[in-house]
Amino acid sequence: QVQLVESGGGLVQAGGSLRLSCSASGSIDSINTMGWYRQAPGKQRELVATITSGGDYANYAEFVKGRFTISRDNAKNTVYLQMNSLKPEDTAVYYCNAHLISIGSWGLEISWGQGTQVTVSS
Repeated sequence: QVQLVESGGGLVQAGGSLRLSCSASGSIDSINTMGWYRQAPGKQRELVATITSGGDYANYAEFVKGRFTISRDNAKNTVYLQMNSLKPEDTAVYYCNAHLISIGSWGLEISWGQGTQVTVSS
C-alpha cells in the first residue's frame, strides 16, 4: 500500500511564502509524474503544478506562474511546492498526487494525499 503525506500548510499574510512537502511511502516500485492540486470551498479541485519523473519539466497553472515553484527529490520520494507572493485567492486545501507503480503491480496508479490547508489573510 502507498501513502502520500503532505505538510507545510498554515496561515500566512498576503505577500508571504509557504513551502509544502509531500512524501510518498510504502510498496513503491517507481514514481512517474507528481503534482499539486488545490480545492477552495465551493469550487472544483484544480491543477496547480506537475513535474516529470526526472524533474526536468514542470507545468504550471497560469494563476501561479512566476509565484510558485514545484520540485522533487527522488531519493526521498518527495515533491515540494514553494509558494511565494501568496494572495487571499490562493486559500484552499492543497493536495499532492503521484502517478506510480506499486511493487508487484503492472499498472500505473494515481495516489492522493489527504490534503493540507493553506489560508492567506488579506
